Amino acid sequence: MQVSFKKILPHVLVFVGFIILSLAYFSPVLQGKQILQSDIVHYEGMAKQHKTFKAETGEETYWTNSGFAGMPTYQLGAKYPHNYIKQLDLALRFLPRPADYLFLYFIGFYILLLSLKVDFKLAALGALAFGFSTYLIIIIGVGHNSKAHAIAYFPLVLSGIILTFRRKYILGFIITALALGLELVSNHYQMTYYLMLLVVVLGIAYLVDAYRKKLLPHYFKSVGLLIVAVIIAVGLNATGILATQEYVKESTRGPSELSINPDGSKKEAASSGLSRDYITEYSYGKLETFNLFIPRFMGGGMGEDVGKDSNLYQAYLQLGASPLQAKEEVKRAPMYWGDQPIVEAPAYVGAVVIFLFVFALFLVKGRLKWWLVGGTVLSLLLSYGKNLGFLTDFFIDYVPLYNKFRAVSSIQVILELCIPVLGIFGLVKLFDRFNSDEEKLKALKYSVGITAGIALLFLVFKSVFFDFIGLRDQLYRENYGLDFARALVDDRKALFTSDTLRTLILVLLSAGTIYFFLKNKLNETKVILLFAALIVFDLVGVDRRYVNTDNFVSASKVEQPYQATQVDMEILKDKSHYRVFDLTSGGARASFFHNSLTGYHAAKLKRYNELFDFYISQNNINVLNMLNTKYIIVPDEQEGKAVYPNEDANGNAWFVKQVAAVASPDEEIMALKDLDNKNKAVTTEQAIAGTFTVDSLATISVVDYKPNVITYESKNLKEGFAVFSEMYYKEGWNAYIDGEIQPIHKVNYTLRGLKTPKGRHIIEFKFEPKVVQTGSRIALASSIIMMLLILAGVFFSVKNRKKLSE
Repeated sequence: MQVSFKKILPHVLVFVGFIILSLAYFSPVLQGKQILQSDIVHYEGMAKQHKTFKAETGEETYWTNSGFAGMPTYQLGAKYPHNYIKQLDLALRFLPRPADYLFLYFIGFYILLLSLKVDFKLAALGALAFGFSTYLIIIIGVGHNSKAHAIAYFPLVLSGIILTFRRKYILGFIITALALGLELVSNHYQMTYYLMLLVVVLGIAYLVDAYRKKLLPHYFKSVGLLIVAVIIAVGLNATGILATQEYVKESTRGPSELSINPDGSKKEAASSGLSRDYITEYSYGKLETFNLFIPRFMGGGMGEDVGKDSNLYQAYLQLGASPLQAKEEVKRAPMYWGDQPIVEAPAYVGAVVIFLFVFALFLVKGRLKWWLVGGTVLSLLLSYGKNLGFLTDFFIDYVPLYNKFRAVSSIQVILELCIPVLGIFGLVKLFDRFNSDEEKLKALKYSVGITAGIALLFLVFKSVFFDFIGLRDQLYRENYGLDFARALVDDRKALFTSDTLRTLILVLLSAGTIYFFLKNKLNETKVILLFAALIVFDLVGVDRRYVNTDNFVSASKVEQPYQATQVDMEILKDKSHYRVFDLTSGGARASFFHNSLTGYHAAKLKRYNELFDFYISQNNINVLNMLNTKYIIVPDEQEGKAVYPNEDANGNAWFVKQVAAVASPDEEIMALKDLDNKNKAVTTEQAIAGTFTVDSLATISVVDYKPNVITYESKNLKEGFAVFSEMYYKEGWNAYIDGEIQPIHKVNYTLRGLKTPKGRHIIEFKFEPKVVQTGSRIALASSIIMMLLILAGVFFSVKNRKKLSE
């Protein structure tokens, strides 16, 4: 028992250390504060309605009307029955957010290195290098929580796979199934897809190695076990996966039915995914590669704090700004001069970590090296996007699902993982006795020559190589003058110089540490401690430029990110059910208070998005009316904003005199421009076309309105056809007339239509997605199977240990 305690004690201490570090970096959480994340502010706006509904009724709604005229909540934090893997995830994220994500970074990477047989001290060092990597901290700062969540489980998934290939079949299988289940819980399929690409590279490395060593039976046995683990992991998340798969077809990520653009021109050939331009909008510049090594190589981010000693501060003073105004302006100075539209901060891996990576290239051999180098190179090349068009086009055209994701630069999360792993193995090789001191010293000379040489070259020839002029500098020159533009360039040069010098010093300190070890002046423990200090100083020093205590605010400000204006209060006096079109602000502000035509989400309903592009963005009142847009918020010079009541809004539902059939979706959407939609509807469903009698006494009105159930009362002396100002979504919405289910028809390209019998009737629309019922049953069955397999694994492991001890 004493031996077991001694073995586990170091890991317990590391575990506690990671908790302390996570809380120390995000220390305001200890005061009850929360980080103010821009994306989460938008999320809170979009999620307000269904969160409030859950709080008031205890019921989960899978539909919200608060944004984009209505959409499913599958990608807005929907909770599903029997989602027990989510409960495990919440248990692992026991620290207050966002310290929980940093802790997951640390512990996952630590386990990965342990699974690769790395000593716990070096594993802990590697965890620091990974967890404090600048990009991983930045995405937390801006609110890409699901992305951070997904990345945090990358190492754990890889641990399970590696253990399986190392013949730890039971442990590897269980970890892979649970870790991949947790990975899928994060609900960021783009990151999971990138992980899959790295796993493919890993699989190829193991396959080649197995072929050379004639171990193919073991390889395919491991692959078979891992496939079963994947199936179980998918089953544990069946509801979310099935719902997403169903929704993506109807979202902006799916193919369009239209062959024309809003201006009437022909679209390029239909694609099953996103457009090429949209996918590659955020393409990493080839020159930006050096950001991984020198943090502000290209100026850093779009809003750097350059301080009062900057040239830009003086430029603002010369333009007439007061010292206080100039001080505030230089806190968000546009230092970035690369090619991407928006960059919050550089994707800095670390000068020390990059140095160790290069050092490892000369010492590490075999499949590990080629897997990590292969993953790094693939990640970097694909991140170039349109800047390496032939490779990106190949992946878009031929690699399954690649065209479903945008912002290709984010694939660098793979190299963010691979580089520190190989860097740590550089130290493993430094400490082992399999390589001679001469080989290690030779590797040190090469790595210093490469890394310090690059930094020195940039320092000496920066003005020869670069002009430091950004994409927007012409605009600054026109608006603020030549002196202002020159000040920008001078400050960019200053940042470049200081950070390049910083990198050079860190490289030399790292090299010196290894050199003194080889000369027997330092032992292993001191080397590890020195590198821990260097890595933390290096990475945390850069991280704190972008995410620090200033990002935290009181919890109430996060939970209530928007304050109602006088305009909002005026609109909210109306207790009927309607939509609001806010022309004064973007994002999800209007969604927080109203059923809005706008919002904030990466995957809106495709038909609505197209309707928006064709008509709503042009303020087409005809289309606004059919969406029951009762209030339009407009700019006002005196008050900032004012409300325009639209008395011509069609209401929640109305009877039409004619349903006209058209031949194609193109004709259907084009007909909406001047359609008398109060009396006429258009559809591509030929069977429902016809004319109807609408007498003056015919009415259809809302009796009860919930996000997922809308009840109407219909009174009509004749059979009729009703149009409802609600989004058509075929998967999940059911219509009932007096309790009998009826078919819902798509009319006016985006709305619901329903044939109604004569007389007085109760009409109900209920959102009853079968996908949730089906997925929940699969998730329950998978959870039971997983639990039985874990128990069986424990039983056989104990049994085998007893046999070995006899």
